[in-house]
This record gives sequence, structure tokens and C-alpha cells, in this order.
Amino acid sequence: MTTAVAAPFRFFSLQVVRTRRLGPSLVRVTFAGTDLHAFHSDGCDQSLSLFLPHPGQSEPQVPLELGDGWWQGWRELPDDVRAVMRSYTLRALRRNPDEIDIDFVLHTPAGPASAWAARATAGGRVLLLGPAIADNRAIRFRPPQDTDLVVIWGDDTAVPAVSAILETLPAGTRARVWLEVHDAGDIQDLVTEADAEITWLVQEGTRPEGSPMALDTIRAAQLPAAAHPYVWIAGESGCVKALRRHFVGERGVDRRRVTFVGYWRQGLSEEQLREQA
Repeated sequence: MTTAVAAPFRFFSLQVVRTRRLGPSLVRVTFAGTDLHAFHSDGCDQSLSLFLPHPGQSEPQVPLELGDGWWQGWRELPDDVRAVMRSYTLRALRRNPDEIDIDFVLHTPAGPASAWAARATAGGRVLLLGPAIADNRAIRFRPPQDTDLVVIWGDDTAVPAVSAILETLPAGTRARVWLEVHDAGDIQDLVTEADAEITWLVQEGTRPEGSPMALDTIRAAQLPAAAHPYVWIAGESGCVKALRRHFVGERGVDRRRVTFVGYWRQGLSEEQLREQA
């Protein structure tokens, strides 16, 4: 039985239903669970916390019996026992049956989450800390009502969120999108009714820290005239900061209309990022 934590978020006990390779660096894992009917989200870039087992464990170790004290109890578990915690964005939520999709980026060398996703099979058990309320603070894509141009940049970790965003943009919405991936095989056909121009950039070798491939491309781009643009940028923290400086400092976009999210930081694990925070 799952344990409620605190509204608007709660734990969900899930099992892998199936997996599907989307490209050389991407795998989609579909999860189901008896209480997913209580999972609610109206967001396109809904953030989630996923708890994964270590190799040899049948399920992730999180002390749910501690109620609101689970976080401290989880931190105090031995490193080789404590469930691996990683942040992801929801790719899709479906009903009848209740299922969710999460897309994983596969790395070389593989981190613990990448390694888990690469070997995931039906029946594998995970815990998810996710939304029980549809409109929650872990949703970041919120264009103002007067938006007349949507501008998006994301690296491969943001492709799931960008895909979901594009699917929900209404017809007639003007959008300019840049996406960076590791391999040309990771390029996907994205579905949208918006007037969206989508540019894929394939990374070659190691990218300099804080230097998105798209920066020079975006600098040179002639964006459509817009009185009220909205910018959403997500991915590696250094790249996100560089692009935010460009849009606010060089293009004069109102900083209040720029949403920027660092999903990861080059050279640091998620554990190291949490320690810094």
C-alpha cells in the first residue's frame, strides 16, 4: 500500500509494463500501478521524482513507513541500499488503462538511472513521487495569455517535455524550437497543430561546458516579429544560463516571460547537485 506524503504530491508504487527504444540514446519506459488513478497533471513539463532499485534489489528502498520523515530516513540509508533518486519529466499520461511514459537518455558511461533503463523489463518495480493535484508547482511551462510567439530550446533531456508542449499548442500558435541530441537517430517526428518551425542539432563530440550548440544558431536566427514572446529553455544548467542571457540581454525579452530550468549540470551527478543545494 502506498503512503501519502503531502498534497499536492504523493508516492505511487509502479511496475514496468513495456519498454521501447526511440533511438540510439533514448528509451521509453511505460509504467502502470493500481493507484495511478490518483495521479493528476495538467502540465506539459510535469516534473517527477523517480526512485529506482540498485542491481540485485527487487524494489527501491524508501522508508515510506516514516510518513513525512521519509526524506531524512532515506538520506540516512547506506549508499548501496538507498534507492537511486532521479528527476524526470512526464512524457505522457493515459487512462483506461492508467499508464505513464517516461523517456530516459542512455549515457556512456552509464549512470545508475541510465543503466537501470537500459536493462528494464516488464514487472520491474519503482516508486514515483508525483502530482495528486493537476495544477501544481512542478509545472513550469506557463505562457501568459497574450503570448504571440513561443520560443523553445532543449537538449535531449528536455525532448520529452518539448514533445508534450508541442502536442498541446493550439493551431495558429507560432513557435520556433531548437533541440539538441547526441545522435541523428534520436531525431523524432514531433506532432503539433501549431505553426512550429523545429530545428534539430546533433552534438558532435564533447560540448564545451555551458556552450549550447544552438547559441550561435539562435543568435543568427531572424525570429518572427512579436510583441509578447514567451521563452522556455531547459537542459544542462550552463547552457540554460547562456541562452537566458541571450534572450534577456541581447534580444530584450522581458525576464518575467523567460522560463529556464536546469535539468542537470555537466560534470556533476544529481547527488552532488542536491548536496550543493
